[in-house]
Amino acid sequence: MAGGGSVQKTEEEWRAVLSPEQFHILRGKRTEPKFSGEYDKFFEQGVYNCAGCGTPLYKSTTKFNSGCGWPAFYEGLPAAINRSPDPDGRRTEITCAACGGHLGHVFKGEGHKTPTDERHCVNSISIKFVSSQ
Repeated sequence: MAGGGSVQKTEEEWRAVLSPEQFHILRGKRTEPKFSGEYDKFFEQGVYNCAGCGTPLYKSTTKFNSGCGWPAFYEGLPAAINRSPDPDGRRTEITCAACGGHLGHVFKGEGHKTPTDERHCVNSISIKFVSSQ
């Protein structure tokens, strides 16, 4: 399963470096249960990297409490995240631009008081926090 970006691995290689849960979500495009992720209510200073390849994706300054049950960000780092419509056309999937790992979905126009009026709804298991302190 190549991601299309600069980090490409076979399915076997991904299975060797990811936990079963990470593989299920990042490569299998699944969703972790609502309110189960470690970063939902986490607001420390730092950067969130892709759990699959380590690429920086989000600054903590763009994270907000949306109440949706998953970590929410209003924008990603430039060129770090790809967007594509889900097959049913109802949602827009977001993936790591470097490895193609599934992050979650982005929603627009929900009325959140953020600069972009976007909510990147991200699986905690798809990201790893790196403190800037």
